[in-house]
Amino acid sequence: MNMATIDWVILAAVYVALLAAVIATKRYMRSVADFLAAGRTAGRYMLSVAAGMAGLGAITVVANFEMNFEAGFTMAWWGQSMGIVILVVTASGWVSYRFRQTRCLTLPEFFERRYSRRFRVFAGLIAYFAGLINFGIFPAVGARFFMAFMGLPDEFAIGPLTLSTFPCLMALLLSTALYFVYAGGQVAVMITDFIQGLFANVIFVIVPLYLLSVIGWDRAVETFIDRPEGKSFLDAFDTGNVPDFNFWYFLIGVAGFMYSRMAWQGEQAYSTSAKSAHEAKMGGMLAGWRGIPQGLVLTLVPALCYVVLKHPDFADLATSINGVVDGAETETLRNQLRIPVALAKLLPAGLMGAFAAVMLGLFVSTHDTYLHSWGSMFVQDVLLPIRGKPYTRDEHLNVLRWSILAVAVFIFLFSWKVPQTQHIMLFFAITGAIFAGGAGSVIIGGLYWRGGRELGAWLALGGGALIGIAGVVLPLVWAEYAINGGEFPLNGMEMSAVSMGSAICLYVLGSLLDRRPPPDLDAVLKRGAHAIPGEKIIEDESISRGWRVLGITPEFSVRDKVLYAVTYAWTGLWVGAFAIGTIWSLAFGHSVDLEIWATYWKWYFIIQAGVSLIVIVWFTIGGMRDVREMLRRLSTMDRDETDDGMVRDAP
Repeated sequence: MNMATIDWVILAAVYVALLAAVIATKRYMRSVADFLAAGRTAGRYMLSVAAGMAGLGAITVVANFEMNFEAGFTMAWWGQSMGIVILVVTASGWVSYRFRQTRCLTLPEFFERRYSRRFRVFAGLIAYFAGLINFGIFPAVGARFFMAFMGLPDEFAIGPLTLSTFPCLMALLLSTALYFVYAGGQVAVMITDFIQGLFANVIFVIVPLYLLSVIGWDRAVETFIDRPEGKSFLDAFDTGNVPDFNFWYFLIGVAGFMYSRMAWQGEQAYSTSAKSAHEAKMGGMLAGWRGIPQGLVLTLVPALCYVVLKHPDFADLATSINGVVDGAETETLRNQLRIPVALAKLLPAGLMGAFAAVMLGLFVSTHDTYLHSWGSMFVQDVLLPIRGKPYTRDEHLNVLRWSILAVAVFIFLFSWKVPQTQHIMLFFAITGAIFAGGAGSVIIGGLYWRGGRELGAWLALGGGALIGIAGVVLPLVWAEYAINGGEFPLNGMEMSAVSMGSAICLYVLGSLLDRRPPPDLDAVLKRGAHAIPGEKIIEDESISRGWRVLGITPEFSVRDKVLYAVTYAWTGLWVGAFAIGTIWSLAFGHSVDLEIWATYWKWYFIIQAGVSLIVIVWFTIGGMRDVREMLRRLSTMDRDETDDGMVRDAP
C-alpha cells in the first residue's frame, strides 16, 4: 500500500513541472484584467481543457467515486439523455455567449450594469459566503484522499515535535495552490490547469483499463447481476431502492444545469477569459468531448472496486481494504476513503504514482481556481462598489492577494474543525443553492428578458438564499432533536429544486410589480450602436434558418461547422440508444435480461475508450496552439488600466 520510490519520483516530477510552468509564465501577468481574466486571450481548446480540470478537482473525483459506488453504471445511462440537453445549451451558447458579450469580469459586475450597484453588493456577499461554505470541505476531502491512498500515518515527528499529518498536509497543498494564484493570477491558473488536464486524461484512460485487466469483465458482470432488486448497477430502470442517487437526482440535475448556467461562480474567471464570445461558445461545445476520458475513470473505477469488495475471488483483499476503512470515525468518511484505499492496493508501482500526481494536479487546479474566484469576488463585487472609486494597479493586485489569502485561511480552518455529515454531492447541491437557486432567475431574466426588473432580482436572490440556508440548517435540527427519526424528508438535491422553483416565481412577480424602467439591454450586451470594434457580430443573411437552429452563426468557419455536425452525430448516437432502451424497458418492464444490459455496457466502454484516445491527441495539438497564441498576445497587447471591473458609468 505504501508508495514505491518510482511513485515518489513521478509525483515529485509533476509537482516541479507545475512550479516551473508558473515561474515561466508569471511575467505575462501585467494588469488587473490579466490577473482576473488572463487578458481575455484564451482559445477554445485551452478553455475546454483547463476549465474541465478546474471543475473536476480531487473532491469531485472522490464525490463521483462515492456516488457511483452506490449507483454503478445507471447514472451514466441517465446521463446519455442529458447529452441532448447539454448539446442544445452549449451549441446555442445559452447564457455564456451573451455574458461574454457584456465583457464583465465577474457575474455581479453584470448585476450592477443590469440592475444596480446595491444589488451587486448584495449578490456579491451571498455568492461569497455560499462559496466559502461550499469550498470549506475541499481541503479536508483532498487531504484524506492522499492520506488513505499513499498510506500516510496520522502523525509524524520532527525532532521532539509530534505533528498531526492531516492539517499539515492541508497546509502544504493549500500553500501550493496559493502560490500559483499569487504568482500569475488567471494566467498561471489557466496554463497549469491546462498542463494538468493533458496529463490527467492519459491516466484516466490507463487506470480503468488496467483495473479491467486485473479484475476481468466477467467477474464484474457476475457481481453486478447479484445485486439486490431495486439496486441494479446495470439496469437503470431497477434503481428504486437506491437512496439519494436515483432518477430524481438526475432529473433535478438536468433542470439545474439549464437554470443555473454560469450561476455558480467557483470557476467564474473561465467565463471571462475567452478571447471572444464565439471562442467561449466553441469551448463549451468541446467540453463534451473533453469529458469522455473523465467519464471512464469516474464510472468504471468505483464499480470495479465494488467487485473487489464483493466477489469471493478477492475476499482476502476485501478484508484488507475494509480493515483500513472501518477505522474511520463516521460513515461519511468511510464512504470517501473506500475507493482510495482499494486503489492503493490494486494499482502497481508507477501507475500508483501517476494517479497520485493526477490527484495532486486536480487538488491544485480546483483550489487555485476557487481561491482566485472567491477572493476576487469579494474585492470586485463587495469592496470595490462600496469604495466607489478605483484602486491603482498595484493597490488593486495587493488587495486581491490579501482577499485570496483570507479565503485560504478560512477553508483551512473549516476543513480542520467542521465535521462532514452527508454525501459530498448532496452537500454541493444545497450549499450551491444558497446562491445559484436565486441567481439562475436573475441571470436568465437579465440577459434575455427586457422586462426583468431590480425588484424581481432582489426577491429571487433573497428567497433562493433563505431556502438554501434552510436546506443546510433544517437537517441539522432534525438530527439534533431526532425529529422523524432524525431524517429530514428532503435531501440536498430536492431542496435545491424547491429553491429554483420559488426563485422563478419571485423574479417574475417582482419584475411585474416594479415600474422603474430597466437599463438598455443592448448597452449591457455591447451590441447594436454599443458594439465594441473587433467584437461586433456582422449579421449575414446567407446563414440559413436551419443552420441558425443548430446554433451556427456568421462567425463559424468550415471547421467549426464540421465540429458541430460531428458533435450532433455523436450525441445523437447515444440519445438514440437511450430512447430505444427506455421505450423497451417501459413497454416490457424489467424483462430486459441483465446479460443484455451487460453487453451494452461492455460496448459502451469500448467505444468510449477508443474515442478517448482520439480526444487526447486532438486536444493536445489544439491546446498547445492556443497556449502559444495566448502567450504571444499577452506579450504584445496594450493594456487598458481602466479595465478593472469598476463600473464608472452606472446610475
